[in-house]
Amino acid sequence: MRVVVALGGNALQKRGEPMTVDSQRLNVRIAAEALAPVAEQHELVVSHGNGPQVGLLALQAAAYGEQESYPFDVLGAQTEGMIGYFIEQELGNLLPFEKPLATILTMTEVDPDDPAFANPTKFVGPVYSEQDAKRYAEQKGWVVRPDGDHWRRVVASPIPKRIFEIRPIKWLLEQGSVVVCTGGGGIPTMYLPGTRTLVGVEAVIDKDRASAVLAKDLEADLLVIATDAEAVYVDYGTPDQRAIKAAHPDEMRAFDFPAGSMGPKVEAAVEFAKNSRKDAVIGALPDLPGLLSGDKGTRISMTVSGVQMH
Repeated sequence: MRVVVALGGNALQKRGEPMTVDSQRLNVRIAAEALAPVAEQHELVVSHGNGPQVGLLALQAAAYGEQESYPFDVLGAQTEGMIGYFIEQELGNLLPFEKPLATILTMTEVDPDDPAFANPTKFVGPVYSEQDAKRYAEQKGWVVRPDGDHWRRVVASPIPKRIFEIRPIKWLLEQGSVVVCTGGGGIPTMYLPGTRTLVGVEAVIDKDRASAVLAKDLEADLLVIATDAEAVYVDYGTPDQRAIKAAHPDEMRAFDFPAGSMGPKVEAAVEFAKNSRKDAVIGALPDLPGLLSGDKGTRISMTVSGVQMH
C-alpha cells in the first residue's frame, strides 16, 4: 500500500517548548517510532509542517535589520532541508540499514491569479510595533495587520496546483525508498504571466492541502493527516462533543470546522477522497496502526454512507 502521512506541527514542535535543536529532534524521534513500522510494510511518503521553523528563521533574518533579504520561499527551502535531515536520521536509526531514505526539496505551483493574493491573511514572521510594522510595509511593500497587541506581516495562502517533483518522488518510491517531501506545503512558486519563467512567491501554502495534491498525484492508497487530536469532533469542547468515526466527503462538508485548526485538514481530506476515490483519515500519530486499519481516527471515504460516530 502507498501511504502519505502528513505530520502536523505538533510532531515537530510542541506548544510552549523552546525552539531548540534538541527539542525538535526529540519530537521527530517520537514521530519516527510511529512511522518506522509503516515504512517496513508499505511505501511511505512523509510531508510535514514548518511554521515555527520558518518563524525562527524570519527572526534571524530580521536581525540583519535593513539588510534583510531572505524571502519566504527561500526560508521554506531552508526548513525543508533541516526537517528532512531530522526525519531521515531518526527514521534511519530505527529501520534496517539497507532501507533507503531521501528528502526532496519540493516546489509547489500556485496560480498568480489566485484570489488569495488580493487578500493576504496568513500571519508570518516576528511581531512588531504598529509604527515599525507600517514603516516596513512602506519600505518593503508588505501587507501588515494587527495580531493581538502587536502587528505582523501577512502573506497569501494560495491553493496548490501541482507538485513539480512528482516524477522523482515516484521513482524513489519504486526503488523502495522512504521519501520526505512537500515540507510546509512545498516552496511556493509560479510562472510569470505569459512566460515559462518559474519564480518563488512570498506566500505560505497550507501543508494539508498540498499533501492532498501530493497523495492524489502519487495515486496513493491512503492519506493520513496526523494531528494532536484522536479524531474529528462535532460540538468540540462542549458536553455534547462526539467523535466522527467515518463519513462520506459530502457529509463532512456539511459541518463547520474552525478555519484555524481542523477546517483545513477536513477540507484536504475531503478533496483527496473525492478526487482520488481513495480514503483519507485524520487522527493522532501514536494511533497510526489503528488509522491504517480503520479502528482509530476519522475516515473520510466515498464508500461510506452518511456519518458514523464513535
